[in-house]
Amino acid sequence: MNSTIRKFIFRDLQTVEGYIDPPDALVFLSLLKAQTERGLNGGIAEIGVYYGRTYFLFRRISGKRGRILAIDLFDIEQAPGGAETQYSRFIDNGRRLGLPIDEDLVIRRDSARVQADEIVGKIGYARFFSIDGGHMLHHVTADSRLAADSLADHGIIAFDDTFNPAWPEVTVGLADFLRQREGTFSAFCMTKYRTYVCRSQFYEFYCNVIKKAPDLLAFEHLETQFLGSKVARLHNPLGRRILYELMVRSGMSVFSERVYR
Repeated sequence: MNSTIRKFIFRDLQTVEGYIDPPDALVFLSLLKAQTERGLNGGIAEIGVYYGRTYFLFRRISGKRGRILAIDLFDIEQAPGGAETQYSRFIDNGRRLGLPIDEDLVIRRDSARVQADEIVGKIGYARFFSIDGGHMLHHVTADSRLAADSLADHGIIAFDDTFNPAWPEVTVGLADFLRQREGTFSAFCMTKYRTYVCRSQFYEFYCNVIKKAPDLLAFEHLETQFLGSKVARLHNPLGRRILYELMVRSGMSVFSERVYR
């Protein structure tokens, strides 16, 4: 099963415009697989869909029964006459990948206008919530509050673009979230692009998942401290990243998966 999904990550998923890097795709796979094996159920929610790269990863991992909620304005590339080309491309990507989108589980508006009970009503309490919407402090504050209010006890929140110098307020929003909920939420994993947070009673469980997951053994596991928690930082060496990009750009995506074994 994992080998099939890895092929999807390194081949099919690369045909969808988007920003999830292979290390984070493998973290998503490892965490969601561990939840399933432990019987930790719930839907998945994503703020900031773009053209669906992360969304289709969630769909592929979760299978036909998984309930994935997509929240986005879908206002990129407005065509003449008001046609919403971002949304139509999102729908087309689903058809092309054989992962048709349940449009009843798409919310096409500002996430600041979405309520937690609306999310819970559509997918139940979320076992995984990805935040990749607006990158200003007020956006992150609103989105993290929404995620926390609709999260299952065992749920995970993934904050995108943390520690990215281009978007410094994302990191401020993450730090504010953890400080205001000290003792309730803890960070347990970081990559170059994302920080992963859970409720403190599941901190040890998810730390062990990251430490032992077969798909993450290719990375160097470094330990850092962040707001009172020991956090596993997955280091992806520059040489590996360059080799991967060269293989993808030269049309060798089918072999690029070997770089991350």
